[in-house]
Amino acid sequence: MNTISHILEYLATGADLSGVQAKEAFDLLLTGAVSPVQAGAFLMGLRAKGETAAELSAAVDAALGQARLIPGLSGKRIDTCGTGGDGQQSFNCSTAVSFFLADMGYQVVKHGNRAVSSKCGSADVVEDLGYPLVTEPEEARAELAKRNFVFLFAPHFHPAFKHVGPVRQQLGVRTIFNLMGPLLNPALPTHQILGVPDFRFAPMIAQVLAARKGLERAAILHGAGGFDELTPCGPGQVIFVEHGKIREAVIDPADFGLTTCIPRDLACDSKEEALKLQRQVLAGQGPKSLKDMVTLNLGVALFLLEDDLSLELAMEMAKAKVEQGLLSGALHA
Repeated sequence: MNTISHILEYLATGADLSGVQAKEAFDLLLTGAVSPVQAGAFLMGLRAKGETAAELSAAVDAALGQARLIPGLSGKRIDTCGTGGDGQQSFNCSTAVSFFLADMGYQVVKHGNRAVSSKCGSADVVEDLGYPLVTEPEEARAELAKRNFVFLFAPHFHPAFKHVGPVRQQLGVRTIFNLMGPLLNPALPTHQILGVPDFRFAPMIAQVLAARKGLERAAILHGAGGFDELTPCGPGQVIFVEHGKIREAVIDPADFGLTTCIPRDLACDSKEEALKLQRQVLAGQGPKSLKDMVTLNLGVALFLLEDDLSLELAMEMAKAKVEQGLLSGALHA
């Protein structure tokens, strides 16, 4: 077995780690077996040379091995999230998409945290609408059965992250853990929408998802304007992962009759404004730019969930649903 010192020496040469080496290193990090200095050196060594799919996959395996997984789930279940960090202070689109999907009868296992790059994170929206931030696996199953929706509050399902949290905070820069977050849903979704603010990382994430057992279809999104979700600002880049196969595509909002906007149209100036706009959009109201943004991402989600549905028809369904608003009383949990 490699010690962390051996692995650091290897990283110092600029060489990529094997899956075995990376798994050993992350097992050490997540069990508190290395010092903060060693942990920081390891994370920056990976970033300096550039992380690989094998290293990311090993990191995810190590983290899920320490996570509090949710057993006993069956059927299709989807997560909608991003890596965050796009710095756009944007409307929380992924959470709105989650509620619309649940209202349409799909099981949504939303894995998230407080705000990262927006004024208002997923957890803030869920709390404002009166939903619990679920912290126990048994509670998660019951909540999902009751509402088709459950919000899994990430810190409670990944207690091992306490060993790396202070180091990440003190480093203050992106590390591989930022890429790992959306891949660590303890409900192990069968379908997933995952947004990235930097498309350079999309192929690597796609490789990890393509190899994941139990994952049927996923989409990695990068929106025009530098967003970690599709936007009406212009054509967005997408990588689809479908039953282990990977393909790239471009989704142009104009192809679906959506009006082009600018990034400022999608921003929120305060948490209070973000929550107000969230309620408006979920009620079928609010600014057209935000409704179009939700339509784009909801359309991709529906396309993933229904094997026989074209993207064009999925977008039509999404547009109709967003105009209609929620029906099941999700605004009053």
